[in-house]
Amino acid sequence: MTTSALTRRVRVLAAPGDRHDEILTPAALDFVGRLAAEFGKRRQDLLKERRRQALRLAAGSPLAFPMVTSAVRADPSWHAAPPAPGLTDRRVEITGPPERHMAVNALNSGARVWMADFEDATAPTWDNVIGGQLTLLDVIERRIDFTTPEGKEYRLGDRLATITVRPRGWHLDEEHLEYDGRPVPAALVDFGLYFHHCAQRQIDAGHGPYFYLPKLENRYEARLWNDVFLLAQELLGIPRGTIRATVLIETITAAFEMEEILYELREHGSGLNAGRWDYLFSLIKTLGHRTDFMLPDRAKVTMTAPFMRAYTELLVRTCHKRGAHAIGGMAAQVPSKDPAAHEAALAKVRLDKEREAEDGFDGSWVAHPGLVPVCRAVFDGVLGDRADQIDRTRDDVDVRAADLLSVRRISGPPTPEGVRTNISVALRYFAAWMRGQGTVALYGLMEDAATAEIARVQIWQWLRHRVIDRLTVLDVLDEELAALGAEYPWADLDEVRGLFERTALSGELPLFFTPDAYTRHLVRQTREQS
Repeated sequence: MTTSALTRRVRVLAAPGDRHDEILTPAALDFVGRLAAEFGKRRQDLLKERRRQALRLAAGSPLAFPMVTSAVRADPSWHAAPPAPGLTDRRVEITGPPERHMAVNALNSGARVWMADFEDATAPTWDNVIGGQLTLLDVIERRIDFTTPEGKEYRLGDRLATITVRPRGWHLDEEHLEYDGRPVPAALVDFGLYFHHCAQRQIDAGHGPYFYLPKLENRYEARLWNDVFLLAQELLGIPRGTIRATVLIETITAAFEMEEILYELREHGSGLNAGRWDYLFSLIKTLGHRTDFMLPDRAKVTMTAPFMRAYTELLVRTCHKRGAHAIGGMAAQVPSKDPAAHEAALAKVRLDKEREAEDGFDGSWVAHPGLVPVCRAVFDGVLGDRADQIDRTRDDVDVRAADLLSVRRISGPPTPEGVRTNISVALRYFAAWMRGQGTVALYGLMEDAATAEIARVQIWQWLRHRVIDRLTVLDVLDEELAALGAEYPWADLDEVRGLFERTALSGELPLFFTPDAYTRHLVRQTREQS
């Protein structure tokens, strides 16, 4: 157990690991403690407001663009911060966990930006959390080159992607780090440790401390992040406005406050991103109790669905109206060794990126280095030598609240294949996540926590509205668990089943699978090891 030498109020509750002392310095712990002391209660108040909002919506309150902020939306004078060094051209961005070999591959991939993901792509064991911080520090210091025992070399090239970091969401705690006897918000741990060690190093290297902000539900949560940025810059003597943050619009409530979120972050804001799977997950979680928000198989909910078109077109219009980048959604395909399957996967990616580029997005995400050339070629064809297409203000777009909620136009019953796929994906991801693996290649796609979330809440929604039979689900569950045991002999099938039953088959829908699973499995593992 480590205690901050400066405050004596910050404690590390996990056993020391290899090189952990390089990250968990007294100064770094003090810095994180200062953030927790200043913003911990406010974060708790915002989480309580999330619950109150959920109750209001469940009681029938309508979702609408806030009347109280209409002046912000109507005011043409304000704009987001200008593009920062290394973030001027974002035509291809690659995402993944901050693991050493994946970091090297992503940075060398030819993508313009790499998002080091501590959230959906990382199972937050303490070793993964601190190991990810060490990866980032080693990358910036260019001391990450290594050779595997099998002789495979990983070396950083000369032209590297710009680093951005996605901390965990406001809803998560870090139970291995306490301030005044309470867990520190995980978001402040991920942000604080990276900012303390790497902000000035990034500035010295010609870039800066850049972030992606996940799971925001409203403007107040964006304002909290902005205040965190202001204090962090003040504490370390970094000029105000140096930080840049891109917000993932991946909750249905945030879709109604895109401009307000940009406004709150305007001196630090650099754009918005369309997080498609989390967006569908949020839609069900928020409105899934209503029959008019019944979604069909997730494979059938494409980005051309009317309500998804409204969401992405509003995002582009909002960003470009305010001089910010609009970044498209994830292409999660994994290149296949089978030539026909490989070409089919690339064709899907190409079609998806062509739609985004033609709609006005300035860049987009891929999950695998093998997809970078396809995405880059599409955006090269539209952008040419330009860094973006912010000048396309999309004044033709007029999205109303009803457009964002027009789910009924594609609603339909699930298929047996859709039910089985959701159960199979959720189980396999849960098993890997509880083992400490945050990304998993399943059925030709690179899956992360967002995929498991949409898979399990769809099962919950279909059961709630009785469009599938519970006994049928239990039969499929048994079959898929048996298949999982044969495929993953290391998996604890009882624990995987328990997690699925608690998060997909219970009467009340847990808002996320991660907090309960984290406390039951990942924290326990770390403390048992200590």
